[in-house]
Amino acid sequence: MVELFGIVMILGAVWLWLASLRARESAVEAARLACTADGVQLLDDTVALASLWPQRASSGTLALRRIYRFEFSDTGNNRLCGSITLLGAAVQALYLEPHRGQATGQERLVN
Repeated sequence: MVELFGIVMILGAVWLWLASLRARESAVEAARLACTADGVQLLDDTVALASLWPQRASSGTLALRRIYRFEFSDTGNNRLCGSITLLGAAVQALYLEPHRGQATGQERLVN
């Protein structure tokens, strides 16, 4: 019985790792597209996981809610912050810190 529990735990860890890789790829692509659309530069071409929690999707299924943070620049001489919220592998929200004289940050909700 202990061996079966160990195998299930290893398989669960592998599943979580693979799902996290897919979600991170989705977050990087969303950040890249948002930066391109706003005419800013995605710095380091990467995102960093800031939060990971289980949450119910609108369909009622349990999914992992991940928040990724990233940095971008509007002038090439500064670093501004942005974030992407994923539920499962789907982008739920994207935020870019105010830049180029914008009065407020831009938050995009995706449903």
